[in-house]
Amino acid sequence: MTGRIDETLPFHPLRIAVLTVSDTRSLETDTSGGLLAERLTAAGHALAGRAIVTDDVEAIRAQVRNWVADAMVDVVITTGGTGFAPRDVTPEAVRPLLGREMDGFAVVFHQASLGTVGLSTLQSRALAGQIDETFIFCLPGSTGACRDGWDLVLGLELDSRYRPCSLTEFIPRLRRQP
Repeated sequence: MTGRIDETLPFHPLRIAVLTVSDTRSLETDTSGGLLAERLTAAGHALAGRAIVTDDVEAIRAQVRNWVADAMVDVVITTGGTGFAPRDVTPEAVRPLLGREMDGFAVVFHQASLGTVGLSTLQSRALAGQIDETFIFCLPGSTGACRDGWDLVLGLELDSRYRPCSLTEFIPRLRRQP
């Protein structure tokens, strides 16, 4: 049995920040971050922040830590820096910050992207987990990978109506709602 959206349940919008990791992109040329921002707001969530940092471990960590410390951010999605180029350091920057790693995310992301890019999905080191009470998802930097990541995985898992369950029940402010 596959999951589904139960339209009889209330939708709880999340506050999601998008971080692009790139040495070359600007807000004007950041198609992957732009796609994520468009998709999450179209789904009814709020864009809590958007930033671009260079492929630098400390720059990535600093921005992630700022958002994790911000009570107005429920989820962080990064795009870029998950490949095998020498400057791809997003997993190295994020993994030490994780209190819990979500091993299944990489598996599900790779299964989803296998259908669109084939074995090239092996070139991604997609990663997810929880830092304090904030979820973080690290996607590859291509627009196609971000489309797969949102449309085939995150868009559903971050929808409070998704059944049998969604990650929203672990968001602190939503746990307090009736």
